[in-house]
Order: sequence, then structure tokens, then C-alpha cells
Amino acid sequence: MIVVLGIGMAVAILAAVFWMLLARRLREKYAVMWIVIALCVLILGLFPGLLVGATKLLGVQLPVNLLFALAIVLLLGVALHLSWELSHAEEEIRRVAEEAALARTELERLTARVDRLDTTRGPDASDCMGPPSAELSE
Repeated sequence: MIVVLGIGMAVAILAAVFWMLLARRLREKYAVMWIVIALCVLILGLFPGLLVGATKLLGVQLPVNLLFALAIVLLLGVALHLSWELSHAEEEIRRVAEEAALARTELERLTARVDRLDTTRGPDASDCMGPPSAELSE
């Protein structure tokens, strides 16, 4: 019964990952990790003797101990990967925020310059000027 449950869970994970990929709710680099996990669970579900053989080979007393140890290592790997991705995202957010602040400062400087030019020309200068130049509109 537990073997059938393991196979069913692996197939459900694969189906969910592929659906999320098609719906653009999951990026490919994360999907690869989940597909590998689901395939490993599927292989262990189809061939439970592999876990028993690995238990004997590694000198672990019970197959369930090896399974839990592998699950803990897997979760630590996922947490490390997500921490790495978060670090990169924070760096990118910081860089974009700095660029936005520089752009806002430049815009304020140009706006102040245009305001100064308008005040030095006088109130009637804008009437005789024609349409604004392309330099100011950009």
C-alpha cells in the first residue's frame, strides 16, 4: 500500500510541476529540482529494493533512517538554494533602487533647470516660442 502511495505522490508532483511550468507559475530552474525529486521518489516507489540495498551498502540499520536522512539533506539543499536565490534577488533590488534614485535626482535637476529657464524668459516668452523642443520632451 505504501509503495502505491509513493508512486501516486511522485506522479502527482510531476503533474503539478508540469502544470505550473505550462501556466508560467514556476520557473524552469526550480522545476528541474522538483522533477529530479519526483523521479527519485518514483524510482524508489517502483524499486523499493534499491533503498534496502543502499541501506546495507551504507551501513544504516533501517531503510527508513536512510530515507529520513536523505530527506533532511534534500531539504537543507533546497533551503540553501533558496537562500542563494534570495541573496541575488536582494542585490538586484538594491541595484534597481539605486538606479531609480539616480534617475529621480536627474529628473528633479532637469525640472529645476526648466523652471529656471521659464522664469528668466518671463511670462510672455512661452507664447512666442512655438512647440516645445524635442530635447525638453525627452
